[in-house]
Amino acid sequence: MDFSLNEEQKLIQQAARDFAQTELLPEVIERDDEQRFPKEQVTKLGELGFLGMMVDPKYGGSGLDTLSYVLAMEELSKVDASTSVVVSVNNSLVCWGIEKFGNEQQKEKYLTKLSTGEMIGAFCLSEPEAGSDATSQKTTAVDMGDHYIINGTKNWITNGSTAGVYIVIAQTDKDKKHRGINALIVEKGTEGFEIGPKENKLGIRGSDTHSLMFNDVRVPKENRIGEDGFGFKFAMKTLAGGRIGIAAQALGIAAGAYELALKYSKERKAFGTEISNHQAIAFKLADMHTEIQAARLLVYQTALDKDNGRDYDLSGAMAKLYASKVAMETTVEAVQIHGGNGFVKDYHVERLMRDAKITQIYEGTSEIQKIVISRNILR
Repeated sequence: MDFSLNEEQKLIQQAARDFAQTELLPEVIERDDEQRFPKEQVTKLGELGFLGMMVDPKYGGSGLDTLSYVLAMEELSKVDASTSVVVSVNNSLVCWGIEKFGNEQQKEKYLTKLSTGEMIGAFCLSEPEAGSDATSQKTTAVDMGDHYIINGTKNWITNGSTAGVYIVIAQTDKDKKHRGINALIVEKGTEGFEIGPKENKLGIRGSDTHSLMFNDVRVPKENRIGEDGFGFKFAMKTLAGGRIGIAAQALGIAAGAYELALKYSKERKAFGTEISNHQAIAFKLADMHTEIQAARLLVYQTALDKDNGRDYDLSGAMAKLYASKVAMETTVEAVQIHGGNGFVKDYHVERLMRDAKITQIYEGTSEIQKIVISRNILR
Protein backbone atom coordinates (compact mmCIF):
# COMPACT_ATOMS: atom_id res chain seq x y z
CA MET A 1 0.00 0.00 0.00
CA ASP A 2 1.20 3.46 -0.91
CA PHE A 3 0.17 6.33 1.33
CA SER A 4 2.16 8.94 -0.58
CA LEU A 5 0.19 12.13 -1.03
CA ASN A 6 -0.36 13.58 -4.48
CA GLU A 7 0.21 17.27 -5.18
CA GLU A 8 -3.44 18.23 -4.69
CA GLN A 9 -3.58 16.47 -1.32
CA LYS A 10 -0.38 18.20 -0.22
CA LEU A 11 -1.88 21.57 -1.17
CA ILE A 12 -5.05 20.82 0.82
CA GLN A 13 -2.96 19.76 3.80
CA GLN A 14 -0.87 22.93 3.64
CA ALA A 15 -3.91 25.16 3.18
CA ALA A 16 -5.57 23.64 6.27
CA ARG A 17 -2.33 23.97 8.26
CA ASP A 18 -1.96 27.63 7.29
CA PHE A 19 -5.59 28.34 8.16
CA ALA A 20 -5.21 26.69 11.55
CA GLN A 21 -2.17 28.77 12.40
CA THR A 22 -3.37 32.11 11.07
CA GLU A 23 -7.14 31.98 11.68
CA LEU A 24 -7.74 29.45 14.47
CA LEU A 25 -4.77 29.81 16.80
CA PRO A 26 -5.37 33.49 17.66
CA GLU A 27 -8.01 33.68 20.40
CA VAL A 28 -8.49 29.90 20.53
CA ILE A 29 -7.96 30.01 24.31
CA GLU A 30 -10.44 32.88 24.68
CA ARG A 31 -13.06 31.08 22.58
CA ASP A 32 -12.66 28.03 24.81
CA ASP A 33 -12.98 30.10 27.99
CA GLU A 34 -16.04 31.96 26.72
CA GLN A 35 -17.60 28.92 25.01
CA ARG A 36 -17.75 31.13 21.92
CA PHE A 37 -18.74 29.59 18.61
CA PRO A 38 -16.09 30.31 15.92
CA LYS A 39 -18.57 31.97 13.56
CA GLU A 40 -16.07 34.07 11.63
CA GLN A 41 -13.69 31.14 11.18
CA VAL A 42 -16.45 28.78 10.04
CA THR A 43 -17.64 31.35 7.49
CA LYS A 44 -14.12 31.57 6.06
CA LEU A 45 -13.83 27.78 5.97
CA GLY A 46 -17.03 27.71 3.91
CA GLU A 47 -15.64 30.30 1.50
CA LEU A 48 -12.48 28.21 1.09
CA GLY A 49 -14.46 25.05 0.35
CA PHE A 50 -13.77 23.16 3.57
CA LEU A 51 -17.44 22.65 4.48
CA GLY A 52 -18.32 20.67 1.37
CA MET A 53 -15.03 19.00 0.63
CA MET A 54 -16.40 15.76 -0.83
CA VAL A 55 -19.51 17.25 -2.45
CA ASP A 56 -19.81 17.23 -6.24
CA PRO A 57 -18.87 20.65 -7.69
CA LYS A 58 -22.27 20.87 -9.41
CA TYR A 59 -23.73 21.34 -5.91
CA GLY A 60 -21.09 23.86 -4.90
CA GLY A 61 -18.67 21.39 -3.34
CA SER A 62 -14.93 20.90 -3.76
CA GLY A 63 -15.18 17.40 -5.23
CA LEU A 64 -12.23 16.11 -3.22
CA ASP A 65 -11.53 12.60 -1.96
CA THR A 66 -11.90 11.34 1.61
CA LEU A 67 -8.16 11.34 2.21
CA SER A 68 -8.00 15.09 1.47
CA TYR A 69 -10.81 15.58 3.98
CA VAL A 70 -8.88 13.55 6.57
CA LEU A 71 -5.74 15.63 5.99
CA ALA A 72 -7.69 18.86 6.51
CA MET A 73 -9.39 17.52 9.64
CA GLU A 74 -6.04 16.52 11.15
CA GLU A 75 -4.47 19.93 10.59
CA LEU A 76 -7.45 21.91 11.88
CA SER A 77 -7.78 19.65 14.93
CA LYS A 78 -4.16 20.18 15.92
CA VAL A 79 -5.18 23.69 16.91
CA ASP A 80 -8.95 23.87 17.46
CA ALA A 81 -11.16 20.80 17.78
CA SER A 82 -14.20 23.02 18.42
CA THR A 83 -13.95 24.28 14.87
CA SER A 84 -12.95 20.98 13.30
CA VAL A 85 -16.05 19.21 14.65
CA VAL A 86 -18.19 21.72 12.74
CA VAL A 87 -16.28 20.73 9.60
CA SER A 88 -16.72 17.04 10.42
CA VAL A 89 -20.46 17.15 11.07
CA ASN A 90 -21.20 19.31 8.04
CA ASN A 91 -19.09 17.17 5.71
CA SER A 92 -19.56 13.63 7.00
CA LEU A 93 -23.04 13.56 8.49
CA VAL A 94 -25.04 16.22 6.70
CA CYS A 95 -23.59 16.89 3.23
CA TRP A 96 -22.59 13.29 2.57
CA GLY A 97 -25.91 11.93 3.84
CA ILE A 98 -27.96 14.23 1.62
CA GLU A 99 -25.76 13.75 -1.44
CA LYS A 100 -25.65 9.97 -1.06
CA PHE A 101 -29.28 9.29 -0.15
CA GLY A 102 -31.24 12.47 -0.84
CA ASN A 103 -33.23 13.17 -3.99
CA GLU A 104 -32.37 15.82 -6.57
CA GLN A 105 -34.80 18.35 -5.11
CA GLN A 106 -33.21 18.03 -1.66
CA LYS A 107 -29.73 18.37 -3.11
CA GLU A 108 -30.62 21.50 -5.05
CA LYS A 109 -32.44 23.08 -2.11
CA TYR A 110 -30.10 22.22 0.77
CA LEU A 111 -26.80 20.74 -0.41
CA THR A 112 -25.88 23.76 -2.50
CA LYS A 113 -26.08 25.98 0.59
CA LEU A 114 -24.48 23.51 3.00
CA SER A 115 -21.46 22.83 0.82
CA THR A 116 -20.57 26.51 0.51
CA GLY A 117 -21.16 27.45 4.13
CA GLU A 118 -24.16 29.64 3.36
CA MET A 119 -25.71 27.53 6.09
CA ILE A 120 -24.40 24.68 8.23
CA GLY A 121 -26.13 21.47 9.20
CA ALA A 122 -26.80 19.37 12.28
CA PHE A 123 -27.39 15.64 12.68
CA CYS A 124 -30.01 14.77 15.30
CA LEU A 125 -29.91 11.16 16.48
CA SER A 126 -29.06 11.13 20.20
CA GLU A 127 -31.81 11.30 22.81
CA PRO A 128 -31.93 10.97 26.60
CA GLU A 129 -32.63 7.23 26.16
CA ALA A 130 -31.21 6.69 22.68
CA GLY A 131 -27.49 7.38 22.56
CA SER A 132 -25.54 4.24 21.81
CA ASP A 133 -28.84 2.37 21.43
CA ALA A 134 -29.99 4.19 18.31
CA THR A 135 -32.97 1.85 17.84
CA SER A 136 -34.71 3.24 20.94
CA GLN A 137 -36.01 6.42 19.34
CA LYS A 138 -38.63 8.18 21.48
CA THR A 139 -38.94 11.11 19.07
CA THR A 140 -41.91 10.35 16.83
CA ALA A 141 -42.78 11.40 13.29
CA VAL A 142 -46.47 10.63 12.74
CA ASP A 143 -47.42 10.17 9.08
CA MET A 144 -50.24 12.60 8.28
CA GLY A 145 -50.44 11.88 4.55
CA ASP A 146 -48.56 14.73 2.89
CA HIS A 147 -46.54 15.63 5.99
CA TYR A 148 -45.19 14.35 9.30
CA ILE A 149 -45.75 15.72 12.81
CA ILE A 150 -42.61 15.45 14.94
CA ASN A 151 -42.62 15.35 18.75
CA GLY A 152 -39.69 14.62 21.02
CA THR A 153 -36.30 15.74 22.30
CA LYS A 154 -32.81 15.40 20.89
CA ASN A 155 -29.69 16.16 22.89
CA TRP A 156 -25.93 16.63 22.49
CA ILE A 157 -26.54 18.16 19.06
CA THR A 158 -23.46 19.75 17.49
CA ASN A 159 -24.25 23.05 15.71
CA GLY A 160 -27.45 23.03 17.75
CA SER A 161 -28.28 26.73 17.53
CA THR A 162 -26.15 27.77 14.57
CA ALA A 163 -27.38 25.24 12.00
CA GLY A 164 -29.94 26.14 9.37
CA VAL A 165 -30.78 22.55 8.45
CA TYR A 166 -31.31 19.62 10.84
CA ILE A 167 -31.50 15.96 9.87
CA VAL A 168 -33.82 14.44 12.48
CA ILE A 169 -34.09 10.70 13.08
CA ALA A 170 -37.56 9.78 14.38
CA GLN A 171 -39.83 6.76 14.89
CA THR A 172 -42.85 6.57 12.56
CA ASP A 173 -44.00 2.99 13.17
CA LYS A 174 -43.02 1.56 16.56
CA ASP A 175 -44.25 -1.93 15.65
CA LYS A 176 -41.64 -2.12 12.89
CA LYS A 177 -38.88 -1.21 15.36
CA HIS A 178 -35.76 -0.03 13.50
CA ARG A 179 -37.51 -0.53 10.17
CA GLY A 180 -40.08 2.06 11.18
CA ILE A 181 -37.59 4.92 11.62
CA ASN A 182 -37.31 7.86 9.20
CA ALA A 183 -34.79 10.63 8.54
CA LEU A 184 -36.39 14.04 7.99
CA ILE A 185 -34.91 17.40 7.03
CA VAL A 186 -36.16 20.14 9.35
CA GLU A 187 -35.44 23.81 8.74
CA LYS A 188 -34.55 26.22 11.52
CA GLY A 189 -37.45 28.44 12.45
CA THR A 190 -40.13 25.84 11.80
CA GLU A 191 -43.05 26.37 14.17
CA GLY A 192 -42.81 24.22 17.29
CA PHE A 193 -39.04 23.67 16.93
CA GLU A 194 -37.23 24.99 20.02
CA ILE A 195 -33.54 25.13 20.88
CA GLY A 196 -32.50 24.52 24.49
CA PRO A 197 -29.64 26.14 26.45
CA LYS A 198 -26.05 25.58 25.38
CA GLU A 199 -24.32 22.72 27.20
CA ASN A 200 -21.47 23.64 29.56
CA LYS A 201 -18.91 21.05 28.45
CA LEU A 202 -15.53 19.73 29.58
CA GLY A 203 -13.98 20.09 26.13
CA ILE A 204 -14.70 21.41 22.62
CA ARG A 205 -16.28 24.31 24.49
CA GLY A 206 -16.46 26.52 21.41
CA SER A 207 -18.63 23.93 19.71
CA ASP A 208 -22.32 24.77 19.74
CA THR A 209 -23.96 21.86 21.60
CA HIS A 210 -27.67 22.03 22.52
CA SER A 211 -30.76 19.99 23.23
CA LEU A 212 -33.58 20.39 20.70
CA MET A 213 -37.30 20.14 21.38
CA PHE A 214 -39.95 19.30 18.79
CA ASN A 215 -43.53 20.15 19.67
CA ASP A 216 -45.97 19.25 16.89
CA VAL A 217 -43.44 20.27 14.26
CA ARG A 218 -44.91 19.93 10.77
CA VAL A 219 -42.48 18.66 8.14
CA PRO A 220 -43.50 18.09 4.50
CA LYS A 221 -43.13 14.52 3.27
CA GLU A 222 -40.83 15.77 0.51
CA ASN A 223 -38.26 16.35 3.29
CA ARG A 224 -37.98 12.65 4.08
CA ILE A 225 -34.64 11.16 3.02
CA GLY A 226 -35.11 7.86 1.20
CA GLU A 227 -38.05 5.50 1.33
CA ASP A 228 -40.35 5.09 4.32
CA GLY A 229 -38.47 3.21 7.06
CA PHE A 230 -35.01 4.00 5.69
CA GLY A 231 -34.05 6.26 8.60
CA PHE A 232 -32.16 3.77 10.77
CA LYS A 233 -30.12 2.46 7.84
CA PHE A 234 -29.45 6.05 6.80
CA ALA A 235 -28.18 6.89 10.30
CA MET A 236 -25.89 3.86 10.49
CA LYS A 237 -24.44 4.40 7.00
CA THR A 238 -23.89 8.08 7.70
CA LEU A 239 -22.30 7.48 11.10
CA ALA A 240 -19.89 4.96 9.55
CA GLY A 241 -18.53 7.80 7.44
CA GLY A 242 -18.68 10.18 10.37
CA ARG A 243 -16.28 7.95 12.28
CA ILE A 244 -13.63 8.75 9.70
CA GLY A 245 -13.92 12.46 10.45
CA ILE A 246 -13.79 11.95 14.22
CA ALA A 247 -10.87 9.52 13.89
CA ALA A 248 -9.05 12.24 11.94
CA GLN A 249 -9.99 14.77 14.61
CA ALA A 250 -8.57 12.51 17.32
CA LEU A 251 -5.43 12.03 15.24
CA GLY A 252 -5.04 15.80 14.91
CA ILE A 253 -5.53 16.42 18.63
CA ALA A 254 -2.85 13.82 19.39
CA ALA A 255 -0.46 15.19 16.77
CA GLY A 256 -0.99 18.75 17.96
CA ALA A 257 -0.22 17.82 21.56
CA TYR A 258 2.85 15.84 20.50
CA GLU A 259 4.23 18.74 18.45
CA LEU A 260 3.82 21.09 21.40
CA ALA A 261 5.47 18.61 23.77
CA LEU A 262 8.37 18.01 21.38
CA LYS A 263 9.00 21.74 21.00
CA TYR A 264 8.74 22.35 24.74
CA SER A 265 11.13 19.48 25.53
CA LYS A 266 13.84 21.18 23.46
CA GLU A 267 13.38 24.51 25.26
CA ARG A 268 12.78 23.59 28.90
CA LYS A 269 15.92 22.85 30.90
CA ALA A 270 16.27 20.75 34.05
CA PHE A 271 19.40 19.43 35.74
CA GLY A 272 21.60 21.45 33.43
CA THR A 273 20.23 20.34 30.06
CA GLU A 274 17.13 20.35 27.89
CA ILE A 275 14.60 17.85 29.20
CA SER A 276 14.54 16.12 25.81
CA ASN A 277 18.01 14.82 26.73
CA HIS A 278 16.57 12.93 29.69
CA GLN A 279 15.62 9.39 28.78
CA ALA A 280 12.34 9.57 30.71
CA ILE A 281 11.15 12.36 28.40
CA ALA A 282 12.78 11.01 25.24
CA PHE A 283 11.04 7.65 25.67
CA LYS A 284 7.68 9.37 26.17
CA LEU A 285 8.19 11.22 22.89
CA ALA A 286 9.20 8.00 21.15
CA ASP A 287 6.02 6.25 22.29
CA MET A 288 3.86 9.20 21.31
CA HIS A 289 5.36 9.43 17.84
CA THR A 290 5.01 5.69 17.21
CA GLU A 291 1.39 5.51 18.35
CA ILE A 292 0.39 8.60 16.38
CA GLN A 293 1.90 7.16 13.22
CA ALA A 294 0.06 3.87 13.78
CA ALA A 295 -3.20 5.79 14.25
CA ARG A 296 -2.49 7.84 11.14
CA LEU A 297 -2.07 4.70 9.02
CA LEU A 298 -5.39 3.32 10.32
CA VAL A 299 -7.16 6.58 9.50
CA TYR A 300 -5.60 6.79 6.03
CA GLN A 301 -6.57 3.17 5.38
CA THR A 302 -10.24 3.70 6.10
CA ALA A 303 -10.22 6.89 3.98
CA LEU A 304 -8.80 4.90 1.07
CA ASP A 305 -11.33 2.11 1.66
CA LYS A 306 -14.12 4.65 1.29
CA ASP A 307 -12.55 6.29 -1.76
CA ASN A 308 -12.07 2.92 -3.48
CA GLY A 309 -15.60 1.71 -2.84
CA ARG A 310 -14.63 -0.92 -0.28
CA ASP A 311 -16.60 -1.58 2.90
CA TYR A 312 -15.22 0.63 5.65
CA ASP A 313 -17.36 -0.34 8.64
CA LEU A 314 -14.51 -2.38 10.19
CA SER A 315 -11.60 -0.12 9.26
CA GLY A 316 -13.54 2.97 10.34
CA ALA A 317 -14.38 1.49 13.73
CA MET A 318 -10.78 0.44 14.28
CA ALA A 319 -9.48 3.86 13.24
CA LYS A 320 -11.82 5.72 15.57
CA LEU A 321 -11.24 3.33 18.49
CA TYR A 322 -7.46 3.51 18.24
CA ALA A 323 -7.05 7.16 17.26
CA SER A 324 -9.27 8.33 20.13
CA LYS A 325 -7.29 6.16 22.56
CA VAL A 326 -4.04 7.63 21.26
CA ALA A 327 -5.48 11.15 21.52
CA MET A 328 -6.35 10.68 25.18
CA GLU A 329 -3.04 9.04 26.11
CA THR A 330 -0.89 11.45 24.11
CA THR A 331 -2.50 14.58 25.51
CA VAL A 332 -2.10 13.31 29.06
CA GLU A 333 1.60 12.71 28.41
CA ALA A 334 1.95 16.11 26.75
CA VAL A 335 0.63 17.74 29.92
CA GLN A 336 3.08 15.64 31.94
CA ILE A 337 6.04 16.71 29.78
CA HIS A 338 5.05 20.35 30.29
CA GLY A 339 4.94 19.81 34.04
CA GLY A 340 3.30 22.69 35.89
CA ASN A 341 3.06 24.69 32.68
CA GLY A 342 0.93 21.93 31.21
CA PHE A 343 -1.70 22.62 33.84
CA VAL A 344 -2.27 26.20 32.74
CA LYS A 345 -4.12 27.41 29.67
CA ASP A 346 -1.36 29.42 28.01
CA TYR A 347 0.45 26.29 26.81
CA HIS A 348 -2.61 24.79 25.06
CA VAL A 349 -2.03 21.15 26.05
CA GLU A 350 -4.57 21.14 28.89
CA ARG A 351 -7.25 22.20 26.39
CA LEU A 352 -6.20 19.48 23.95
CA MET A 353 -6.45 16.95 26.78
CA ARG A 354 -9.99 18.08 27.56
CA ASP A 355 -10.91 18.05 23.88
CA ALA A 356 -9.50 14.55 23.40
CA LYS A 357 -11.99 12.86 25.71
CA ILE A 358 -15.04 13.51 23.54
CA THR A 359 -13.49 11.56 20.64
CA GLN A 360 -13.97 8.42 22.73
CA ILE A 361 -17.66 9.24 23.17
CA TYR A 362 -19.42 10.91 20.25
CA GLU A 363 -20.37 9.29 16.95
CA GLY A 364 -20.17 5.95 18.70
CA THR A 365 -18.41 5.34 22.02
CA SER A 366 -15.27 3.21 22.16
CA GLU A 367 -17.41 0.39 23.51
CA ILE A 368 -19.69 0.62 20.46
CA GLN A 369 -16.66 0.53 18.18
CA LYS A 370 -15.57 -2.71 19.85
CA ILE A 371 -19.03 -4.15 19.17
CA VAL A 372 -18.71 -3.20 15.50
CA ILE A 373 -15.19 -4.64 15.28
CA SER A 374 -16.03 -7.89 17.08
CA ARG A 375 -19.13 -8.49 14.99
CA ASN A 376 -17.13 -8.01 11.80
CA ILE A 377 -14.29 -10.32 12.77
CA LEU A 378 -16.60 -13.01 14.17
CA ARG A 379 -19.01 -12.93 11.21
